[in-house]
Amino acid sequence: MGFVDQYYCAVESVISGIVAEERASIKRAGDLVATSLSRGGMLYVFGCGHSHMLEEELFYRAGGLAPVCPMFDTATMLHEGAAKSSQLERRSGYAELVARRYPMGADDCLLVASTSGINPLTIEMAQTAKEMGAATVGISSFAYREKPSRHPDGLHLPDVCDVCVDNHVAVGDASVPVRSDGTKAGPTSSIATLLIANLIALEACERLRVSGAEPEVFLSGNCEGSDEHNAELVRRYSLRVRSL
Repeated sequence: MGFVDQYYCAVESVISGIVAEERASIKRAGDLVATSLSRGGMLYVFGCGHSHMLEEELFYRAGGLAPVCPMFDTATMLHEGAAKSSQLERRSGYAELVARRYPMGADDCLLVASTSGINPLTIEMAQTAKEMGAATVGISSFAYREKPSRHPDGLHLPDVCDVCVDNHVAVGDASVPVRSDGTKAGPTSSIATLLIANLIALEACERLRVSGAEPEVFLSGNCEGSDEHNAELVRRYSLRVRSL
């Protein structure tokens, strides 16, 4: 089997595992998000390194929920220094500096992603959000739960979230051996994590509809009537979402 087919099979296996085994946790996560939104709260979103794509996936996009506040911290992304981002992810204490810049409270929910779930930044982000009163949802690979944590107390991300969804990604992320020494390429974590994030958002939308509320969702800017529709949502949330 060629590399492309191996990768396809790996991705298919990850997605199948999520669909078969994570429905209950995705539903609980969607319920938490819907409860926050029904109370007028926000969905805050955070990830470090490649996991920061979670923030961009859920924020200000066609079919995306409007009450979403991405916690963009450029130092923890890649474009201002990829190696620096990895160092910050392992630094205890940095999460609080980021989190306290946002008015998270009892009506809000934080969605945080880290496939390894072993680094202090995302673990302490969830802990800080809880201290601020917010509900917390994590996305992580439970395959890492037996691996040593870099958190001062030895915690993993699933240990500190109200709900954590297993993204079924293998340790090391990459899935296809491409070198003679067994080194792999073909990571699966982004596909898995973004799938779960959208499933959680859809669960929240369904919960809102069942309760009689209409989910607030952005339209594609390339559809008729979208400019007026989206402008109203931006007007409504621009004071609460700095990136708008």
